[in-house]
Amino acid sequence: MKILIISDSHGVDKNIEKAVQKEGPLDALLHLGDSQGSEEYIQKLAKCPVHMVAGNCDYFSNLPVVRIVEFGKYRIMMTHGHYHYVSVGPHDLLEEAKANHCNIVIYGHTHRPLMDGTDGEVLVLNPGSISYPRQEGKNPSYLVMEIDESGEAHFRLNYL
Repeated sequence: MKILIISDSHGVDKNIEKAVQKEGPLDALLHLGDSQGSEEYIQKLAKCPVHMVAGNCDYFSNLPVVRIVEFGKYRIMMTHGHYHYVSVGPHDLLEEAKANHCNIVIYGHTHRPLMDGTDGEVLVLNPGSISYPRQEGKNPSYLVMEIDESGEAHFRLNYL
């Protein structure tokens, strides 16, 4: 199973197109907010189930702020992160993920990629921004989650 995880596209759909083309075919696409009106386009482009949450720039969106999805043995909490103060760290996010019995939490908002398993209970992931990156080098980034035949998840951080 192959899952594309993106965030903070801010209406710049050409980078989503590149990632989908590079990584396809996909079994699911997860968008962590700030799609800015591209929700329907992303769903058509992906050609697979799409799960999305609202970001701080999705002003008139009916998308949820938090969504929980399950793939195999993994229970994943998705959120943009702006209501969880992720700009100062993932502490509030970790606590909510644990309260919801999730073993993975994914978020956006900071435009900086992160893969952190130091908590021991919950893996914390941020794909960065596929359109407006803020990390050193400023390359648009995304994550791929692949679940192998034995049910184990593997993650890759990729750059366009």
